[in-house]
Amino acid sequence: MTRAEECPEEFDPTRLLTPRAREVLEAARTLLERDGWAALTMRALADELGIAAPSLYKHFASKDALKSQLVAVGLKDFGEALRPVTSVAALVRRYREVAGANPELYRLATHGPLDRDALPPGLEDWSGSPFFEATGEPYRAQALWAAVHGMVILELDGRFPTGSAPKATWDELANHFS
Repeated sequence: MTRAEECPEEFDPTRLLTPRAREVLEAARTLLERDGWAALTMRALADELGIAAPSLYKHFASKDALKSQLVAVGLKDFGEALRPVTSVAALVRRYREVAGANPELYRLATHGPLDRDALPPGLEDWSGSPFFEATGEPYRAQALWAAVHGMVILELDGRFPTGSAPKATWDELANHFS
């Protein structure tokens, strides 16, 4: 596996956070992966940190603000993990691995409306650019991402007959876009 490339500083969603806000965000991410978004309440987060719930609002104005920050961190992490791009097959394999290792963050970052105004400018494009690098064509890149995303969601939901897509199905997807 190749070493991930770091997100450019201007796209890093945590660069302006205080150390305590970063600690809150990390605890939120832990709760998210353990219990899911619906169970991640400000009270549960405060309990996890051993603080009073109102204290959280010093760092994040609302649960929606926390969600936007988690989505931005997810986009950053996924973008870093997919670099450098060496082939469509490697990109597809790595995307599947990263989403499977962080299923709740993946769902949060890719499901429902995206508050683009809450993201660091350029982060979304940077995060998705490995698909363009792999295909060399913007619509082909979008089609590849849509196909990989669909398979990841089906796999996370156990919707393939065996619970996960067989290697042959993933290989066929990569071959189709190579």
